[in-house]
Amino acid sequence: MNQRIRQELEYFFGALRFFTRLPVPAWVGHSAAKLNHAARYFPAVGLVVGLIGALVWLVASLFWPKTIAILLALAATLWITGAFHEDGLSDMVDGFGGAWEKRRILEIMKDSRVGSFGVIALVLSLLGRFLLLVELPDSWVFMALVAGHALSRFCATALLYAMDYVREDAEAKAKPLATRISPLELDIAGGIALLPCLLLPFGPMLVGLFLALGVSFWLARFFKRWIGGYTGDCLGAVQQLAELAFYLGLLARLPG
Repeated sequence: MNQRIRQELEYFFGALRFFTRLPVPAWVGHSAAKLNHAARYFPAVGLVVGLIGALVWLVASLFWPKTIAILLALAATLWITGAFHEDGLSDMVDGFGGAWEKRRILEIMKDSRVGSFGVIALVLSLLGRFLLLVELPDSWVFMALVAGHALSRFCATALLYAMDYVREDAEAKAKPLATRISPLELDIAGGIALLPCLLLPFGPMLVGLFLALGVSFWLARFFKRWIGGYTGDCLGAVQQLAELAFYLGLLARLPG
């Protein structure tokens, strides 16, 4: 196998191993340096997760009503990822909802217990994704799942490029795969994320893209203001909310 191809596959499988329960080849090594370069493939992991969820939807819809098929598709993505990003969302909301000072916000986010703010955020996130996907035309659901998972992970990856990682303690509960990526790596991630989006109706896709990027930009400014950068939990929250925003945009009824 060409050494360059093998290296890129190792980066991809490193990201896949970190973010999912899926098995990877035994020859894939593990090191901080390799994990740092794996960020370019975050959206590719989203492609895999979204594709599995979409296939579950497709098969389940042959036997059950649309609501049940969507529920099974969401359950599949949750199992594959171990609710990794959902955990980040709940911790982020608990931290910013329960404190007004950087040190205390970071302490709450590090706490493994889930508070009332986190529970509410999880319920709204899961319910929101379910309702939005149910409302989509059947012919859109498959690619919406794939594109939503890929694009939202690109939104999280963009924070690695634009912001600083703020945790300094070695005991951080959720460490990101990388703390900084290059412009080329960001371009690669963006290209991967954009591909499935182009297979959706162009107008609704643009609205979804705009909302996903807009929510991510707002969250980045919010994190910068309160804690000066991002944590792993912040990345998880961006992924979750960008995915929701993308589906919301696909359903938007524009005037005229």
